[in-house]
Amino acid sequence: MISTESFKGEVLVDESQELGEGPTFDPLSGTLLWFDILGKTLCELTVETGAFAKHALPFLGSVIAVIDKDRQLIASDQGLFVRERASGVLKPYASLEADKPQNRSNDGRMHPSGALWIGTMSKTADTGAGAIYHVAGTQVTKLFEAVSIPNGICFSPDGAVGYFNDSKVNHMMRVDLNPETGLPRGAPSVFIDQSGRKGVIDGSVVDVDGTIWNSNWDGGAVDRYGPDGRHIGRYEMPTRRPTCPAFFGSGFDRLAVTSCWEGMSDSERAEDVHAGKIFELGIPVKGKPEPFFKL
Repeated sequence: MISTESFKGEVLVDESQELGEGPTFDPLSGTLLWFDILGKTLCELTVETGAFAKHALPFLGSVIAVIDKDRQLIASDQGLFVRERASGVLKPYASLEADKPQNRSNDGRMHPSGALWIGTMSKTADTGAGAIYHVAGTQVTKLFEAVSIPNGICFSPDGAVGYFNDSKVNHMMRVDLNPETGLPRGAPSVFIDQSGRKGVIDGSVVDVDGTIWNSNWDGGAVDRYGPDGRHIGRYEMPTRRPTCPAFFGSGFDRLAVTSCWEGMSDSERAEDVHAGKIFELGIPVKGKPEPFFKL
């Protein structure tokens, strides 16, 4: 049996988002960024001061990557956009499933090469309706088809291994990559099978040692897996539905975790008073910065 640790952290922002997702830390501005996907909102926390701001979006944004001190890349149900940080102005950058208006972007993460992996899914989570894409500059390449709920996209520190989850079947997949490009060198295989166990494999991030920190949606925990797939730790959360973790802080030694209340009844929300908030896990971690996106 793995050890389970009680929650030692804190609520970072005492405001609930219906579908909190896609957290990342921008070291250039010292801000923690994440989305309320269904609320069409980009959330921003200045870590040093605790100042919190919300930015309305004209689409369902789900992933943000830093380009430089002035610009960010956002993935959404309407494609990829470059956002000017100071003004919030959005400029179309690249198309993503323009022929599938019933789909939206979901989880994604930067590969060490400077390319973005981004998953798509049906807005109603239809089986096999989504895919996972590789975005290098303006070149968008479909990597894997027939994904239902793509989550947990993350990479080994050297970029030679990629991971992604299909939360609908509760599988974490592993695939060998070209570390110079982030493109696959073979077919993915099942790395962790959580079907039949408590909770759902959701968002993930990998630390400097190659261990995987995974949000256990509906299981109320963050799980830690070794590079060999061994389950080495579980950390309880004060909410049932954590969605995605991210390293943050000047030393990337803190772990933020988003959550959601999507799909909860009124009585369930009344019981889960912190559903939809963003948390710090409250234990020291050995994180690393997200690569910047290369235009």
